[in-house]
Amino acid sequence: MSIQASSPILFTIPESFESERLLIRAPLWGDGAMVNEAIRESMDELRPWMPWARQIPTVEESEINIRRARLEFLDRTDLRLLLFLKETGQLIGSSGLHRIDWEARKFEIGYWLRTPFSHKGYMTEAVAAITNYAIHELHANRIEIRCDGRNTGSSRVAERQGYTLEGILRQEKCAQDGTLRDTMVFAKVRGVEF
Repeated sequence: MSIQASSPILFTIPESFESERLLIRAPLWGDGAMVNEAIRESMDELRPWMPWARQIPTVEESEINIRRARLEFLDRTDLRLLLFLKETGQLIGSSGLHRIDWEARKFEIGYWLRTPFSHKGYMTEAVAAITNYAIHELHANRIEIRCDGRNTGSSRVAERQGYTLEGILRQEKCAQDGTLRDTMVFAKVRGVEF
């Protein structure tokens, strides 16, 4: 059944694809331990930006999270994707397409990178590949990237990939320290940026 099917659960979409240096794939049973290791290694950098990074998860909690992500991928309610170096097979981060509206074909790309792999262009490369995947495999009409207004690394990824800053939602969310934060909203729209 094609992507034009009436129910998202019937959509046939690839579970993996590649960029120049990365293998990008849906989560699988058993991925929890390697995701846990990456999170543990990167907690100091993740904590300010990721609501789920308030405390270090156990390996079991990470496996439960991965199994839920697998089920959501199959159900087409959330499309988490893991990022691996093709050369070594090492997990270097996570991304995906979230807050999906299948009727409008709207997706939001979220992402985090394992600390030792920062500042090497991997996330920019991954976002380019995921954007292409959303456009060509999922027939996206709108793709968003939202980030904390203070997260310059994340906003630079969006800018490098040609996403347009549509606006800043002022004092829209509480940061990890309880202060209100702004959210930057970047987007690409069919007929405009692609």
